[in-house]
Amino acid sequence: MTSSYSADQIQVLGDHEAVRKRPGMYIGSTGPRGLHHLVYEVVDNSIDEALAGYCTHIEVDLNADGSVTVTNNGRGIPTEIHSKTGKSFLEAVLTVVCFADRSGDGYKVSGGIHGVGIAVVNALSQWLQVTVWREEQIYSQRFEKGIAVTQLSVKPSPENRTGTSICFKPDAEIFKSGTQFDRTTLALHLRQLAYLNPGLTIILTDNRLEMLGSSSPCIETYCFPDGIREYVSYLNSDVETLHEDIIYIQGDRDDVQVEIACQWHLLNQDNSYSRLFGFTNCVRNIDGGTYINTFQLAVRRVVSAIGHQLGKLKNTDPVLMGNEVLECGFTAVIAVKLPNPEFEGATKSRLVNPEVQEIVKSLVKKELMEYLTARPEVAGAIVQRAIEARDAEAEARKARALRRKQELQKY
Repeated sequence: MTSSYSADQIQVLGDHEAVRKRPGMYIGSTGPRGLHHLVYEVVDNSIDEALAGYCTHIEVDLNADGSVTVTNNGRGIPTEIHSKTGKSFLEAVLTVVCFADRSGDGYKVSGGIHGVGIAVVNALSQWLQVTVWREEQIYSQRFEKGIAVTQLSVKPSPENRTGTSICFKPDAEIFKSGTQFDRTTLALHLRQLAYLNPGLTIILTDNRLEMLGSSSPCIETYCFPDGIREYVSYLNSDVETLHEDIIYIQGDRDDVQVEIACQWHLLNQDNSYSRLFGFTNCVRNIDGGTYINTFQLAVRRVVSAIGHQLGKLKNTDPVLMGNEVLECGFTAVIAVKLPNPEFEGATKSRLVNPEVQEIVKSLVKKELMEYLTARPEVAGAIVQRAIEARDAEAEARKARALRRKQELQKY
């Protein structure tokens, strides 16, 4: 054991080295989830352009060589020299982790800026090729394992178009369990993004003909003018619903926008109960966040209040709990947009901004109460199912207590 400890013993890593040394810190894992997260990060940058109103079309291509290409018709990543780095802005974005601060007029709301960024994707790729159409020019540059191996090239564009295309191949040295993308996993994610951005067209093309056993690629197009209302309808396509129309709630306050679509239903064949999907700036929060908890509590209070209003609940009755109100069959999609989201972790799995809670609570309390008050038959059916769920749980608790008592009596 040595007693010396000096600055010479500290290893200073470049951005790409740091990412490659501890990839799990940036993408969660080096398994399938982390592999697909690379695509999500690149697509997020295209979604940012759509949120800003500059992108209407995104293409995602799964290529035969194992790479994936994401192309948009946005403004194109800027290519001028960045004063602080001495590199082109394009190269800086692709090599400096968490480089771009895009808050402000360019991106009032953004999902990509608050994640790990395409610099991490670049660092974890065997190679990455970027092409930018901008100002009637075509710019391109190639990287390998996060390092630029060519200079930024430029040539005149034969067509007047703008946009960015990023093609990358994940590095097998990092993703040792495999680098093959699953089309179904990507399709689910891209479909979600299309629901969250009404009118945006996203095309997923699988060009891996040998894998498909086909002579032509598999092409899927997603475009949903009615947004998350169509999403809830899609999610509930396999169940019998308690009310035909989708409950839709939306509002904004202090630069925070909230959009909610929900519908109660009977249990499906798998007996799945509540399905709640939360998104911040079009990024899925897998672990939810405070706004999801607030939504659940607000729905429970509204259903309890309408139950008393209809005379189905008395003051002496046990309070309806959240699982009884929601898990009797409920699907909801909650999409919030705000300028400065705060996430737990680099993969943006949970939103923690407290300012979202109050607007969610007030919107649900007002809009859902108005909807159910105007439709007493629907409200009555929802309350009745919640009461039945409460009573069933009470009976189950009694049965469990009786079994424990009987087992103790044996000794």
